[in-house]
Amino acid sequence: MGLGNLSGGELVILLVICLLVFGAHRLPEAGKAVGKGLREFQRALNETRDAVHDEPGPTPSPPGPAIPPRRLLE
Repeated sequence: MGLGNLSGGELVILLVICLLVFGAHRLPEAGKAVGKGLREFQRALNETRDAVHDEPGPTPSPPGPAIPPRRLLE
């Protein structure tokens, strides 16, 4: 997971805004909560992907009764 096309200046502005919104004491807690949420989301996504991948496909239906060939009249 990347930060996209953020340059150094934009990243500093983003960090200052986060500091103003959350405050110096709550910023580490907010970071931990975001990280934990992202890890849980990724784990759930992987579990769902594995469950779909491991699910067996539909069983093929048995062949129907054979139709006898028609006789050609000469």
